[in-house]
Amino acid sequence: MRARMALLVSGCVVNVQEVALSAKPLALRLASPKATVPVLVLADGCVIDKSLDIMRWCLGMSDPEDWLGGIDAGLIASNDGVFKYHLDHYKYAAPGDEREAHRSAGTTFLAELETRLAGTANLCRDRLSFTDIALMPFVRQFAAVDRDGFSAQPLPQLQAWLAVLETSAVFTATMTRLPAGQQAAINCPGFS
Repeated sequence: MRARMALLVSGCVVNVQEVALSAKPLALRLASPKATVPVLVLADGCVIDKSLDIMRWCLGMSDPEDWLGGIDAGLIASNDGVFKYHLDHYKYAAPGDEREAHRSAGTTFLAELETRLAGTANLCRDRLSFTDIALMPFVRQFAAVDRDGFSAQPLPQLQAWLAVLETSAVFTATMTRLPAGQQAAINCPGFS
C-alpha cells in the first residue's frame, strides 16, 4: 500500500499486476525469491522488492510534494520492527498467545505517535511526508483489529491523522484493486 501511494504521487508510470497470494504467479517467484509483494521490476531488469525501497526509488525520480523532505528513519525503523512485530501478534493471535500484551505494546508505540502529532498535522511537519505514508498502513491495520477499542483510546491526534489519510485521494486511489492477474498502467500525479 505505501509503495503504491508513493508511486501514485510521484507520477511514475508503472504496470501494476494484482497478485492473489494464495496463487503466486511464476513471474513473481522468478523476479523475487521472497515471492512477497510488492515487487517492482525495472526496465533494465533490476528488481526492487521492499516497499520502502520502491518508495525511495519512485520519489527519487519525481517528488512533486516533497515527501522525501520528511523522513524520520528511526521512527520508520521502530514502526517496521518492534511495532510490526506486536501488530502481527495482536492481529493474528494464536490460542495461548498474549494478545493483550501485544495490543498494549502496540498502543505504547501509538502513544508516541500521538505525542509527535500534538504540535503538527503530520509526523514530521505540517504536510504529508514519506514518514506518514510509511507508517499509515500499519497504524490502519492496528486500528482495524478492534476499531471501537482503537476509537476509545486517548489518541485524538492520531485518530484524526488516520481519518484524514483514510479519506485522502491518494489512499482512495490506492485501494482501487484490479482482479488478480489483470494488469494496468498507473500514472496519477497531483494528489495531496
